[in-house]
Amino acid sequence: MPRAGAHVRGVDEILLLPLTDHAPTGQVAKLTDRGSSRRCDVTRSRLDLTRTQILAFRRHVGALDQRLPRGRRSLRRAAWAGLQDSMPRAALLSIHARVEGTEPSTWEDPSLVQLWGPRYGAYVVAARDLTVFSLGRLPDDAKGRRVAEDQAARLHALLGGTRMTYGEAGRALGEHPNRLRYAAPTGTVLIRWDGARQPTIWTVPPPGVDPNEARLELARRYLHVFGPATPEAFAGWAGISARGGVAAFDALRRSLTPVRTPVGDAWILTPDEATFRATPGPTASARLLPSGDAHFLLQGDDRELLVPDADRRRALWTPRVWPGGILVAGEVVGTWRRAEATVTVQAWRRLSRAARDAVEAEAESLPLPGLAGRIIVRWDD
Repeated sequence: MPRAGAHVRGVDEILLLPLTDHAPTGQVAKLTDRGSSRRCDVTRSRLDLTRTQILAFRRHVGALDQRLPRGRRSLRRAAWAGLQDSMPRAALLSIHARVEGTEPSTWEDPSLVQLWGPRYGAYVVAARDLTVFSLGRLPDDAKGRRVAEDQAARLHALLGGTRMTYGEAGRALGEHPNRLRYAAPTGTVLIRWDGARQPTIWTVPPPGVDPNEARLELARRYLHVFGPATPEAFAGWAGISARGGVAAFDALRRSLTPVRTPVGDAWILTPDEATFRATPGPTASARLLPSGDAHFLLQGDDRELLVPDADRRRALWTPRVWPGGILVAGEVVGTWRRAEATVTVQAWRRLSRAARDAVEAEAESLPLPGLAGRIIVRWDD
């Protein structure tokens, strides 16, 4: 089995919007509060961004203010930073929050694939972006890379073009099935997991992309969806080494603009600056975001930016399974959970009748498979 990254071609085929480097101007800027001052030094003035600008940008690029038209291009945009699917059908509900006409089977569209992605969690991504979310996380150290490639080779030899549950594959290889996830960063392992049973796994040919190029594109995706961002935050999200995160930002430094945010210094993609500066458009009346949705898949100070109140942060980012988040007029205003056809909503403040109606309409429109009867909303005020 060829090693990951063999027969290298350019990464252009996996980019939707090419990003060009911009010549730096202004003063030298260094990450201090939130990042490393050792790398990513850029001769450019620092841009001040407000909380309102940052959240408006994230909603805009995340298609949370206005749903995208139905179609594969929209599915790819919705999955630009991947769709977390560790909770059953979370990816489907993230699509529903962003794309018109989402149906219970939309997550199975041929343009999408499922893999063990960032931090080895279950993700749904565009099939043409498989390399970004797999090879882009290939370990930097020789030992880690060898483990990934050896595990992938053993899986390929075992499966021989067939499919098998990961439990069966683990037993056949004498491994705990969770260790099979280490093969995922080679870009040769796909899964299908519907939440009810063990994942089914199979192998695909190795991608012909330079792992370094895939890593840089993964960093661009992160910056575009989660920006402003730091190398450390990128590394934590992707599940790569801190050194790898710094190296990626350093390689992109001529395409980055330093910014100052209410929670510290960070970076944005230079082509995104105009969108940050733009006057925000109208917000959606309500969206129900599933557990692990990209809009609140945050760590550290970024959580404080999204949810300033500490008690409310603890309610959203719980020590165990996270609830879903309720977005009303652009702000997270509460949480929700589902048991069968009952959606329980816990609002953090009193909502207007119009806002409650919008939340209930969103809940009733959730494209969940296998439900007997309509969805019932229960308010836990």
